[in-house]
Amino acid sequence: MADFAWHAINAAGEQVRGTFQAPNAAAVQKHLRAQKLTPVRIVDAVDAAALMPAATKAGAKPAAVGALVKTKARKSQKGPAKSSDVLAMTSELSIMLKAGLALDNALRVLIDMAFKDSMRELLTGVLEAVKGGVPLSKALMVHQELFGDFYINMVRSGEASGQMSAVLQRLVEHLERQRALKESVVSATIYPMILVAVAILSLIAMLGFVVPQFEKLFTDMGDALPTPTKIVMTIGQVFRKNGWVILLGGAAVVYLMRSWLSSPTGRLWWQSVLLRMPILGRLALKYQLTLYSRSLGTLLGNGVPLLTALHIATDTVSNRLIQQELAKIPPIVKEGGKMVQAMNTTTVFEPLAVNLVRVGEETGRLGSMMLELSNILNREVEIGIKRALTMIEPVLILVLGIMIASIIVSILMGILSVNDLAA
Repeated sequence: MADFAWHAINAAGEQVRGTFQAPNAAAVQKHLRAQKLTPVRIVDAVDAAALMPAATKAGAKPAAVGALVKTKARKSQKGPAKSSDVLAMTSELSIMLKAGLALDNALRVLIDMAFKDSMRELLTGVLEAVKGGVPLSKALMVHQELFGDFYINMVRSGEASGQMSAVLQRLVEHLERQRALKESVVSATIYPMILVAVAILSLIAMLGFVVPQFEKLFTDMGDALPTPTKIVMTIGQVFRKNGWVILLGGAAVVYLMRSWLSSPTGRLWWQSVLLRMPILGRLALKYQLTLYSRSLGTLLGNGVPLLTALHIATDTVSNRLIQQELAKIPPIVKEGGKMVQAMNTTTVFEPLAVNLVRVGEETGRLGSMMLELSNILNREVEIGIKRALTMIEPVLILVLGIMIASIIVSILMGILSVNDLAA
């Protein structure tokens, strides 16, 4: 038996909290539902402080086992609303609607639960619009930059079908998979970036502190000094005299490069270069197609018309060159052509993708086939990242070793030349 802290919603839409001793979280959930409470969060008692009100954290007596605790004001967090806030909001809204809570009551609970002022203001505006008779999808369109066309159209499909809770749950699954894919890509770049940073710091340390220590030893040798040693000593002198200028110049170059790459022209150039890279190009293409196929499959699975879904899914792709290829598909479909025919006019789809779409069109299961395609591409991206890392890491380590070894060998050559002259 273990202690669990829980957070739930009662029939009146009020937030209640407490603790309960049970063998697992599933037993706690069963206990709460028996009391006609809708579980929102269930965590181990070790993490109970994250769920308990401020008064309890300050030293007040904690709630008894199974007791109800009314929610109190929390310390607000600053900053704009992010995709992670949207994911958390969607998950909680889905749970409350599934429990039978009315939309306006659910929104009130979300406002009370919001940690960020920006999310509280956003939800307050949405609640006022919904109370005025505006559909949720239209209320969210005011914040289209945050939610996006995909999210809003999914909500609209839930309103049309009357299955808002189920649609929101699918949205949560989609957003979680999308976030997991992005995080895996970001995580894969951390170690190579660390190696590059170590290489730069090692060179700075060698040229700025180690090489100058041998300068006096080699001063009187003149032309007798070996060429590699002369080169290293010259670089060391330049770095020592103009080190700050070089560092500031390098920082300026990086800043200007990033600014240019963030511009439409620079971004298009980098996306073009990335797609032409031997290994990373295929990974980048598959990553973008994973986003496209998952978005398209999710939209079609929720009753969004094919033509609308194609336009929205195309907008989820960030690479302009791939987006231009995918933009060829909707006009052909609009004219009555099949999607598989439209895909064959592009240069981004492999035979497997085309065959899956063909099967989906013939069986009337295009949405599920696109989701299956996204799963296949997702696995290929993950495997490709791991393989790329196994190749990149040794190369970076080898380059780092060669650079440092070159400096050390050149210094040793100079020392040996001094010994030869002394003999």
